[in-house]
Amino acid sequence: MERNINKIGLVNLVVLLGVGGAAAFLAFHTKTLAGQTGLVFLGLGFLVAAVSYFQMRLEESERLEKMEFEELNKSKGSSSLFNVADAELFPAQRAREQFERFFVPAFTILLFLLQAGAAYGIWSWLAQVAPAPPHQTTMALALYGIFALVLFLIGKYSANRARLEGARILRPGASYLLLGSYVCFVVTASLAAVQFEHPRIDLYVARALAAIVALSAIETIVNLVLEVYRPRLKGQAARLLYDSRLVGLLAQPEGLVTTAAQALDYQFGFKVSETWFYRFLERAISWIILLQVGLLWISTCVIFVSPGEQGLLERFGRPVTERGTLDPGLHFKLPWPIDQVYRARTREIQTFNIGFEVDEEKSHETAVLWTVPHYKTEFNLLVATRSQPASATTGDEPSEKVAPVDLLTVSVPIQYQIKDLGAWTYTHATSSNLLENLATREIVRYFVSVDLFEVMSSGRAKASEELKKNIQTLADQRNLGVDIVLVGLQDIHPPVKVAKKFEEVNAARQENEAALRTAEGYAAKTIALAKGEAEKKVREAEAYAYSKVVEAQARSARFTNQLAAFRAAPEVFIHREYLAALEHGATNSRKYILATTNTQDVILLNLEEKLRPDLLDVPMPTSRK
Repeated sequence: MERNINKIGLVNLVVLLGVGGAAAFLAFHTKTLAGQTGLVFLGLGFLVAAVSYFQMRLEESERLEKMEFEELNKSKGSSSLFNVADAELFPAQRAREQFERFFVPAFTILLFLLQAGAAYGIWSWLAQVAPAPPHQTTMALALYGIFALVLFLIGKYSANRARLEGARILRPGASYLLLGSYVCFVVTASLAAVQFEHPRIDLYVARALAAIVALSAIETIVNLVLEVYRPRLKGQAARLLYDSRLVGLLAQPEGLVTTAAQALDYQFGFKVSETWFYRFLERAISWIILLQVGLLWISTCVIFVSPGEQGLLERFGRPVTERGTLDPGLHFKLPWPIDQVYRARTREIQTFNIGFEVDEEKSHETAVLWTVPHYKTEFNLLVATRSQPASATTGDEPSEKVAPVDLLTVSVPIQYQIKDLGAWTYTHATSSNLLENLATREIVRYFVSVDLFEVMSSGRAKASEELKKNIQTLADQRNLGVDIVLVGLQDIHPPVKVAKKFEEVNAARQENEAALRTAEGYAAKTIALAKGEAEKKVREAEAYAYSKVVEAQARSARFTNQLAAFRAAPEVFIHREYLAALEHGATNSRKYILATTNTQDVILLNLEEKLRPDLLDVPMPTSRK
């Protein structure tokens, strides 16, 4: 019987090697992600089956050695050269013990490293690779189906022999055979999904398989740690370290029913597993599960389109044109995978960004400075400039020509709304990527043709409107079925590395501009004052000339009148003129009055000019008659 177990272990090893090699060639030839990931299980299963087969051979050698020892004891009796104590030092037994003591833990550590490395490497690889339709899926479907059938039949036979004969060493290889069968079946299902134009399912299946590999690695290291602290009982066979319970559970899920029955028996204190209800449930569990799966499958005939969404109905991957676009509400269709509905939020304003990548850690910053990066990634665009000369000269020889362009960091969020879901979905494979590429090209083309300072200041609104119009025109030409709602130029500034120097240059330019404006204001003020003073001088001269003319005319008229008065009364006229002249001449003069005559008084007259007149010096008003 042991010899048959060894043959089964050898068959398991050969089958895993053959199916693994064929599956590897098929997976890399068809470029299926799930198939390439599933190779990890077949490879690990081959290693486990090889170690398991080697351990079987060691136990077989030990068994034959013990049988030979017993035959020698029977033939020679008590005079045998060997005794029981010597039997413990037999080479086959010692080799098996050394194998279990040193090689099995070392192999378990190696198994953990392989599982952890494979899980990490596959997950990193799947994060970078883009899902693409595999090649020759029809042939791959047939071959993977054959692989699944072969692995299942041999694995099921090995698992039953291991359970019936208590061959614990045969169990790990049988579990990996069954798990490899299920993996091939899952790969077949993913390839079938690809046939129905769902290439991302292949990526999702590959990620799920990578997650199972990671869980297996965790279980392996946990079992290895627990083995160190496990109490050893003499005569009790320990569970193999490389025998994964997770793999066994995935390979033989019916073991859950047996475990549940044992738990119920222990909890209730009687054989719950022998009751009629449990027996009925055990017999009908497959039909119950099948009924649930059928109800779940029938439930795919009913779909709900949420408010703000629209759906497109496809039958066998082709659009059902007579149904048109599905509006929000309840709809009925054929079950999956015959009919499928693809939804999109057509009432929602969607956004993509050009020129920057948002950093969640900096999204809450209130102050946005040119000299500090405020996005995770910022892109620079070429922009024209009028201030930079096309060429410059140094000394007598001209220097290299400098293009009249600058670099400008531009952050452009673009908002759009889907107006024609059919055109958006079926006209192009990836309409969102095409729209983003068109917008990027138009923005790059536009900024090359505008001036740096104009687009940073007064031309921003104009640039936004022109870009919106141009991108909408390109989208309509490609029949994308979208409305461009907004092209926002929310952040336009020089690159962060030169922003500080740009601010310094701009500040110097502003100071220069301010000095020029101050000089122009002073010049305007001086010219205006000079013109006013000149006008004043002219008007004063004109007033003086006019006063002289009028005064001469008045004197001429006065002389005529005086001549008439003199002719009428010469003496009166002379005395009157004399008194008038005396009055005019003595108006602001100091006057001395001598009241008495014929006296001998000495009168002293102080003829000095006073610095400040007093009250007595105020002239009295004169009255005229």
